[in-house]
Amino acid sequence: MRRQTRLLVGVLVLALLGTGPVGAVQAGPTKPVESGEPSAETPAAMQDACDYESLYDETIRSVVTVQVLTANGQGLGSGFVYDDEGHVVTNQHVVANASTVEIQFNRGEWRTAEVVGRDAYSDLAVLDVNDTPDYADPLNLEPVVPDPGQPVAAFGSPLGLSGTITNGIVSGTNRSLPAGGPQGPQFAIPNSIQTTAAINPGNSGGPLVDCEGRVVAVNTATLSGSENTGFAVPASQVERVVPSLIANGSFAHSFLGITSVDVSPIVADANGLNVTRGVLVRQVVPDSPADGVLRGDRGTERVRGIEVPVGGDVILAIDGENVSSGEDLSATSPGPDPARR
Repeated sequence: MRRQTRLLVGVLVLALLGTGPVGAVQAGPTKPVESGEPSAETPAAMQDACDYESLYDETIRSVVTVQVLTANGQGLGSGFVYDDEGHVVTNQHVVANASTVEIQFNRGEWRTAEVVGRDAYSDLAVLDVNDTPDYADPLNLEPVVPDPGQPVAAFGSPLGLSGTITNGIVSGTNRSLPAGGPQGPQFAIPNSIQTTAAINPGNSGGPLVDCEGRVVAVNTATLSGSENTGFAVPASQVERVVPSLIANGSFAHSFLGITSVDVSPIVADANGLNVTRGVLVRQVVPDSPADGVLRGDRGTERVRGIEVPVGGDVILAIDGENVSSGEDLSATSPGPDPARR
């Protein structure tokens, strides 16, 4: 007799646990846009939807190079002007260990910047820059999730080549971007954007924009060993996190306190489930909000040569919204982590 799935419905939130640098780890040559010549990844019809020459002229004035000095040397990243108060958005991993931050604008002006807020769990940081050049207008955010296939352009300073634009399409949305350094716990940045636009070391923190120059995401990483597989933090996350970084220097993330695995067919078979969606709870963090509410697995069983967790609660919905995978669970944010208030 097949065990009925235990449906957990309510306001549940996920812990994003850990800190550490995230980086664009796949190096390679910059791919400047050749006007009128569609790339192998972008159909000609989509290429025609963007006037990349005009897009470059309108956007590059607001894109900056970020140079940092640390106890171990120096680093390089990118950023963009966020508002009229002199705030610049970049990646947290770009400025994580910075003792000094210098900003270079598109026409060569240098400014010293202060880190006013940073958040490892979204990989976002805000810099305060005095005397921003008049031509460096803030870029508008587009928090609506872009469609796969939509043309986009990535701006920044890959490999130190300032003022670079690369073009591509949105390859996918609702990605869970692995993050966290080798010395610390691992976590994931939910709802990330996948793109074919080339993102290389130095691009981190620069804007990924649509054909109207609106920021749809912040360039963050490329998977090691991959080609045309870049990732960026979505503008919806920027819209939520950055105002708090400016006001408070930090952001209070939601917290549940579990580790989990997606319910695949083999997990469903091993647990006698009648669904192949949702997430199975593997472990519950002691003294977390989930402690005493959710049940972790009781171990693993070998199924078709694979060790599969068995016995944990299965989360199928959150406050009436279906949960299909860990990405859906990670995207929930109804409450803060009390440990980081």
